[in-house]
Amino acid sequence: MVDLLGVINVGLFAAAVRMATPIVYASLGGIFSERAGIINIGLEGMMLASAFTGVTVSYYTSNPWLGVLAAVITGGLMALFHAVLTVKFAGDQIVSGTGINIFAMGFTAYMSQVIWGSRGASDSVSGIEDVSIPLLVDVPVLGEIIGTHSPLVYVMVLVTILSYVVLFRTPLGLRIRAVGEHPTAAETAGIDVFRIKYICVTVSGMLAGLGGAFLSLGHLNLFARGMTGGRGFIAMAAMIFGKWMPFGAFGASLLFGLADALQMRLQALGLLPSQIILTIPYLLTVAVLAGVVGRATPPSDYKPHKKE
Repeated sequence: MVDLLGVINVGLFAAAVRMATPIVYASLGGIFSERAGIINIGLEGMMLASAFTGVTVSYYTSNPWLGVLAAVITGGLMALFHAVLTVKFAGDQIVSGTGINIFAMGFTAYMSQVIWGSRGASDSVSGIEDVSIPLLVDVPVLGEIIGTHSPLVYVMVLVTILSYVVLFRTPLGLRIRAVGEHPTAAETAGIDVFRIKYICVTVSGMLAGLGGAFLSLGHLNLFARGMTGGRGFIAMAAMIFGKWMPFGAFGASLLFGLADALQMRLQALGLLPSQIILTIPYLLTVAVLAGVVGRATPPSDYKPHKKE
């Protein structure tokens, strides 16, 4: 494998897969929500709160998988709250999501101070150990890139496939897309529009929770203030770049993951000032959105639906 100045090698691509994982989870969550007609800009806050909850539960139980479960539940409950505000009460979706993000940032910092005496970072906790896939790990180059990872990385691939199957190969997926595109027509056809919206928005939060759990339990084994670092927003960019399709969002997330891995590698090598290097993933996000948004057609108009 080519090793260009110690930057382009198998280690970079393996890191890209890891860095893409939370983005994939959150972007899939965004797809479910937006396919049902609700913008979930609160993915960032849901990931952050879930990362905190996962670490907290692992800290007290020494069981990281209970932490993952708690993270998923946390994301789901926060998304359900978002759904109640935007579906039942027809609240502004952007304002609701922004409120969730602000709440998560402040609440996690405060509770970190209460539990560990520091707003910056928690103590180290029991994390999820990496696993190796038999046979695959022995394949030259490919095995080094995808042969050994956290189980949540492999779950991410399965969730991507399952999301596509559910959305485009099942009656439920047809109902979800109908609710997002033509809620009045869907209601006329006997579909419970509100119920579908509640389910999809809650699922979006649960998937964001998995992304947060990966960050804190499958990657770092601790919680750090603001550790999501804008990944929830990058996930929304990946969702748009992928045209609200699971495999499209998966590919876009890998691109953003590669940019994140690249900036970490360049920082380690000291080839450029760190302030410039840290902007790489965000500059890529802006570039992608600037080039794609005008040509991307959302699957819904996102207007509140009122029962006839």
